[in-house]
Amino acid sequence: MAAVRVEEVLAAAEEQEAEKRRSVTVEKELELEFDLGNLLALDRNPPAAAGLRGAAPGREAKLRALARDNTQLLVAQLWELPAERAGGAGGPLVARLPEPAFRLPREKPPPRPRPPTRWEQFARLKGIRRRKRTSLVWDEEAKEWRRRWGYRRAGGDPARAWLAEVPEGADPEEDQFARLRREKRERVARNELNRLRNLARAHRAGTAIPAAPLHPTGHQSREELSHVARVARVSTASLGRFQPRLPKEPSEPPSRNAGKKRRFEPLLGNLAAERSRQLELLRDMGSKKPVLDITRAVNKQLRQEEAEAAAAKGKKQSQRGKRGRRQQRTGRNSKKSGPRRQQQQRPAGL
Repeated sequence: MAAVRVEEVLAAAEEQEAEKRRSVTVEKELELEFDLGNLLALDRNPPAAAGLRGAAPGREAKLRALARDNTQLLVAQLWELPAERAGGAGGPLVARLPEPAFRLPREKPPPRPRPPTRWEQFARLKGIRRRKRTSLVWDEEAKEWRRRWGYRRAGGDPARAWLAEVPEGADPEEDQFARLRREKRERVARNELNRLRNLARAHRAGTAIPAAPLHPTGHQSREELSHVARVARVSTASLGRFQPRLPKEPSEPPSRNAGKKRRFEPLLGNLAAERSRQLELLRDMGSKKPVLDITRAVNKQLRQEEAEAAAAKGKKQSQRGKRGRRQQRTGRNSKKSGPRRQQQQRPAGL
């Protein structure tokens, strides 16, 4: 067995330690710029152009090594941030990211703010602030906590109570249960009308063409109410497919554009297709020649020729009709004038 020198063992151990240190230590001539809020690292160091041009050997390995070094520097910066345990002492270690420094562009426009309702406008005008109330209240009759509103609420529905109090000054012969049910139906109808008004107001605010205003006193015309009901119907997720119809509401035939939703491309997907679309858009914007739609141009020319032919045909028919009426008038005048001339000439011959 060959003898192993102590110097060789120590040299091998030092080499392993140096390799471990190199795995987490990266040296750069220019320091990287970090945006930890976006997990972004900007490397200003120029890469070796000789090893990255074309299909140079080892190009992929060099790119991987460069990406690995920059990722190592970014991870080292993340470990310097303040961290905490998520979900208790046994949870994972989570770092608190700072605010982003770079504003990244977004592909889709930001959503438009929802227009305020009439109550929100009135509350803002009067300075009324919304106070948050608990959803559960104590019901003295049931001796338990119940919801403040909705099904099985505290106090129950007065219209379904077994006893109804007759108000002072009311007709004692009047059915109080029927009055409570009628008032409830009126409240439900009033709330539904206010909801339709808010939807119509929001629909008008989102369109460029202003629609006819709705009167706040409730004096709406039949067209306005039908328009509001139509807008409220298609405002659901199913575009009104499963929306129950109102009493005496006519069944409208399905329109050609109904049920078509705008489809947007996903934010993360086929990058090659998105790049080709953007390049094509820039190419069209930069080209001086206008984009010609041959099919549309041919159809427009055909429609124009048909309109001119129809106008010329109508003009010929009108001229022919005028000429025929003139001939009929002259023929009638000649027939009537012939006997009259003969009667006038007979006495002269005698």
